[in-house]
Amino acid sequence: MSTRTRFAPSPTGFIHLGNIRSALYPWAFARATGGKFILRIEDTDVDRSSQEAVDVILQGMSWLGLTHDEGPFYQMQRMDRYKQVLAQLQALGFVYPCYMSVAELDALRERQMAAKEKPRYDGTWRPEPGKTLPPIPAGVQPVLRFKTPQTGTVTWNDKVKGLIEISNHELDDLVIARPDGTPTYNFCVVVDDIDMAITHVIRGDDHVNNTPRQIHIFQALGHPPPVYAHLPTVLNEQGEKLSKRNGAKAVTQFRDEGFLPEAMVNYLARLGWSHGDDEIFSREQFVQWFNLDHLGKSAAQFDEAKLRWVNAQHLKAMSGVALAELVQSQLSAKGIATDHRLPDICELFKDRCDTTVELADWAARFYQPVTPSSEELALHVTPAIRPALEALVDGLQTVDWDKAAVSSVIKNVLQAQGLKMPQLAMPVRVLLLGTPQTPSLDAVISLFKREEVFSRLQS
Repeated sequence: MSTRTRFAPSPTGFIHLGNIRSALYPWAFARATGGKFILRIEDTDVDRSSQEAVDVILQGMSWLGLTHDEGPFYQMQRMDRYKQVLAQLQALGFVYPCYMSVAELDALRERQMAAKEKPRYDGTWRPEPGKTLPPIPAGVQPVLRFKTPQTGTVTWNDKVKGLIEISNHELDDLVIARPDGTPTYNFCVVVDDIDMAITHVIRGDDHVNNTPRQIHIFQALGHPPPVYAHLPTVLNEQGEKLSKRNGAKAVTQFRDEGFLPEAMVNYLARLGWSHGDDEIFSREQFVQWFNLDHLGKSAAQFDEAKLRWVNAQHLKAMSGVALAELVQSQLSAKGIATDHRLPDICELFKDRCDTTVELADWAARFYQPVTPSSEELALHVTPAIRPALEALVDGLQTVDWDKAAVSSVIKNVLQAQGLKMPQLAMPVRVLLLGTPQTPSLDAVISLFKREEVFSRLQS
């Protein structure tokens, strides 16, 4: 059977890096094995689910290039199918109605905790041979519970955690349908995975406790469970689980902050997977190398400084032409018009930038006026340097407008004025770009329009 993986997020909040990593690995595994990647939206939590959260999931996956082959499928649109399978399980004797109220269940748990026992449903309404059930209370809609085996164990060979074995005695009877008949999460997941022929479930290890429940339902339906790989948690920079509450950002915010999708895929891939000592690689290399055998067993920690370094490496590897497309869209959004110089500007400044937002900030200075700070002007544009600035303007009046000719003029001015390069370069940079630190002065000047150089130097 060909590989079929899935990403099944709940649209109850924005999707952050920890979430999207659970999409990256099944996507990569499907691509690496020539299989299919399915997108499923688990939206049965109607009160907390939102279309806005769905949109962010779709936008984030699209930006990162994690294209799905089938879907998105929405669980709320599959309710008839779930109820059909629920009736099938009831007919087979795997499901029974339970009339224990919430108050009764709470009281039971309090007694168990007081007795230092694990709080769990005690099987009051579970039908057994020779057992007399309590009288059915009037006007109470029951939940439906799954008859968990009471002996034996559930075992699976997890591709990350190895062999996992859980005693059935530790598990109580799972609620698989609410009083209104709506099926619950663990049941819906199994029906979906069967109907969508999922072969590998690659997801966060917060689902480990759900797995034995789901395996029982697979077995009751006469279907072998998929291969499981439970990924370790992604931690934030303080060592806490990455979450909205702990300062995680939406995936789309990284897009808006100027990170490249290729760099994000590279960085996310290394948050729990490795290929030797390779740090920087392309999406194609990642897919070629990816398998489940090199998934890490320890929690990975998000490090924005490392992400910025990875992004900078990918940015440097891009051509000025490719970067100009990204930068132009950012400048256009601010109402800044560009021209044919933009690819060369991007080529010159890309080595100084971690993100395309930083690159766009440099590029903008060539297309709109800059206002140097009074501190920089006082420090660098002194009365003593004014004769040299005037000489530079005079020398640039009639030369060819290219780097070599500009360089020659600069050398002549330095020699005639008895100056060293920093003494001239820093005030010129402040006047042209608002900062004393830039790439080589001749390259910067030659990328300006001649009249703009004169205007800024003479201001």
